[in-house]
Amino acid sequence: MRPGILVIGHGSREAVWVERVEAAVREAAFLLRERTGAEVPVEAAYLELVEGRLIQDGVDRLEALGVTDLLAVPFFISSGSMHVREIGWALGACDEPEGGTDLKPVRVGARLSYGRPMDDDPEIAEALLDKIAPFSADPAGEAVLLIGHGNAEPELCRAWMRGMSGLAERVREHGGYAAADVALLATDDPAEKAEALRRGRPHLRVLAVPVFLSEGYFTAEAVPKRLRGAPCDYAETALLPHPKLAEWIARQSAEWLARLERSGQPG
Repeated sequence: MRPGILVIGHGSREAVWVERVEAAVREAAFLLRERTGAEVPVEAAYLELVEGRLIQDGVDRLEALGVTDLLAVPFFISSGSMHVREIGWALGACDEPEGGTDLKPVRVGARLSYGRPMDDDPEIAEALLDKIAPFSADPAGEAVLLIGHGNAEPELCRAWMRGMSGLAERVREHGGYAAADVALLATDDPAEKAEALRRGRPHLRVLAVPVFLSEGYFTAEAVPKRLRGAPCDYAETALLPHPKLAEWIARQSAEWLARLERSGQPG
C-alpha cells in the first residue's frame, strides 16, 4: 500500500493564482512529513485552464510513482460548490450533479477517497481572523459580514449557508465580535444584510469580508459593486496566501493516513 494526495483547485490563467496554490500544497507536503514521518507524495491539479496540470495529469503522476491509495482533496470554499460535485463525479466518488458537467471521467487505478472542501473548518476561520485583523479597531463594537459566492440551486445553497454560517460563528466567537452574518452573492443582497446587522444598533461598525480563495474579479469588483451605498467598511482580502490553508490540507491528509493505517482501507 502506497498512499498519495492530490489537491484539486479550480485553476486560472493567472500565474500568481496558480503559484499560490502550488506553494500551499508544497507547504502541506512538508507539514505532513513533519507530523507523520511518512514520505507521501502530494500533488496539485486543476479543474481547468492549467495545461499539463489537469486532474487526469495529477492522477497519472501519482500512479506513476506507485500510489495505490489516493486522497483527492477539493481545494474549494464550500461543499455547496457545483465544482466539488462534478469533480467527485469525474473521479467516480459521487453521482453526476444535477445539470450535468462538461468534465470527462478520470481514469483512476488507485483506491480513491474523496476529501472535504473547507466549509467551516477551524483553520479557515483562523485564516479569516488574521486577514480581518488589520481592518478591525474594536471587535466588541463591530460586526462581521462574510460574503461568499453561493449557488441558487436550493440543495447547494443550503450547503453553502451551513458552511458559511458555521464559519461566521467561529469568527464571531474567537474574534470577540459583537455579531456576524453571511451573504451569498447568488441569493442575497449583501447591502441589505449589512443594513440588517446595524438595525437597532446604529453605532455598530460592520466589516464586510469576502470569502474567496484568491484576489481577483470577485474581491475587487463584484463584491464592492453589490455593497455600494451600504453602511459598512470593506475588508478586501482573500484566503491565499495564508499558512493556515496548508495546515488544513495537512490535517485532512494526516487524518486520512491514520485511518488507512488502522484499517488498511481508504477512509
